Amino acid sequence: MSEDAAATHCCTLTNKILLVVFLVLLILAILLGNFLTLAVVMGTKHFHTPQGYLKASLAVADLAVGLLVVPLTVYAEVSLMLRDPAPDWISQNSQTPAISFHPCMIIGPVFAGCTLVSISTIFLLTIERSIAVLRPLHKESVITRKRTTILIVFSWLGSFFLAVSPILFSSEIALEYNPCSRMCNYALGTIGEFPTRAWNILLLFPTFDFTLLGGTVVINIISLSTIRQYSKRRKHLAESECQSAAKPTFSDIKAAKIIGTLTLVFTASFTPIAVFVVGNVLGNEWCNFSFFSFWILATNSGWNVIIYSVRDQKFRMRAQKLLCTCSCRSNAANT
Repeated sequence: MSEDAAATHCCTLTNKILLVVFLVLLILAILLGNFLTLAVVMGTKHFHTPQGYLKASLAVADLAVGLLVVPLTVYAEVSLMLRDPAPDWISQNSQTPAISFHPCMIIGPVFAGCTLVSISTIFLLTIERSIAVLRPLHKESVITRKRTTILIVFSWLGSFFLAVSPILFSSEIALEYNPCSRMCNYALGTIGEFPTRAWNILLLFPTFDFTLLGGTVVINIISLSTIRQYSKRRKHLAESECQSAAKPTFSDIKAAKIIGTLTLVFTASFTPIAVFVVGNVLGNEWCNFSFFSFWILATNSGWNVIIYSVRDQKFRMRAQKLLCTCSCRSNAANT
């Protein structure tokens, strides 16, 4: 493929080295941030809540990206620099008979599945916070840890089923290491013509994603509008005891704002890749755009802990305490 060959040789050695350095730093940021999130959530009783469970689920999905997806790209890019010829799986798709095992058969669905898990988890976080803000008296009875755990399990099962559905339901779709995006992507198999039915299956991804993201944005707008109206009323009216019991708590309001920030950041990072998928189905080949769209989405796996730290004082204090404890133990061991 001429475009693939051009993409492979378009970068200088310096650019390739900088890419690998960026990817290694991204791995470290994802692992540190999400292991810290899990340590705070699982090790602090205050965070043993439905919201805490959802944040832990989001951290696990992000960890999978840092442990599996990005390291494979590092291995592929280093192999392209140091080995001649490079491993066959880098230049051939998963339907090539000569390749017994193609790593992208695992990594491609993992990245797609984790992305879908992230979207569905943010949607569930938004629902959880909207109930706390709009129906504070019903929060404890509606939002339970058992129900949240069941929803998390269904979120993971449904997301990964959707991720593997292109392979299960179309023999025309394969997986390949794409030299443009530098990532495992769904692609044409061994056939030569443009498979309309196969790419229509891939349209399930942006359709599902934007449906959930659209609903998430609408619910966030409603919740934040309610918070704004409540803040205005609080300035002008002296609330009765009944009103005080029915109002959302300060922590509920703050948590809703954090979830709103998560939604905004994820939507901004996901939109480019959705545009790319739709454009690709329509026959457009955007090599440079595909690289930036995929890796903008991948870097989102390291953003959540920053958002929690900036917006949530209790999370920030607990994280600082854990880091300080680890640092002190390390210093004591060295002495």
